[in-house]
Amino acid sequence: MRKTERAKIIIKELKKLYPSPPIPLDHSNSFTLLVAVVLSAQSTDKKVNELTKDLFKAADTPKKMVNLGIDGIYKFIKQLGLSNQKSKNIYQLSKLIIQKFDNEVPCTFEDLESLPGVGHKTASVVMSQVFKIPSFPVDTHIHRLSQRWGLSNGDSVIQTEKDLKKIFPINEWNTLHLQIIFYGREYCTARGCDGTKCYLCRTLYPKRKNKIICKKP
Repeated sequence: MRKTERAKIIIKELKKLYPSPPIPLDHSNSFTLLVAVVLSAQSTDKKVNELTKDLFKAADTPKKMVNLGIDGIYKFIKQLGLSNQKSKNIYQLSKLIIQKFDNEVPCTFEDLESLPGVGHKTASVVMSQVFKIPSFPVDTHIHRLSQRWGLSNGDSVIQTEKDLKKIFPINEWNTLHLQIIFYGREYCTARGCDGTKCYLCRTLYPKRKNKIICKKP
């Protein structure tokens, strides 16, 4: 089965399972989504949502976040990994949004990635979900499933992103990356599937017997 054939099956099945996948991170505007994605690095979405519930009540705009200060932000997110650095990044990016971008979350990859703590994946999430610019953010779930489904053998999320963009139609990217994440969490988990157990792995590779050892990003 060719990659293009596998891609069509993946799109068809994921649309059945997740016709309208929600953004996993709770937010009320573009700024709170940006902050939530920055906080989600090396942390679970569930934990981020627990902590941002109170953080965003106190500060849901760049100005309010700056008024909290680094220590004030830290008090809300101290249970997260890398909380010290994340507190500084959130404070600094809020200041820059005020000073450089007139209180608005910037709408280009270049400007977003100029903000502290904002890498390509974070910028891709904001571009795809806020500004509806076709993007394909790759997290650990997508990286893992791409290898199990024979779509990429890249040893970095950057290479995986490039490979997926070549295979899937551009109009599917913004929804598909969420659908793959949900499938990876629910069915093709890191420990629950090895490339031979979940429905899609068995459908795409019905004769596969050997476990797939995924390259870590």
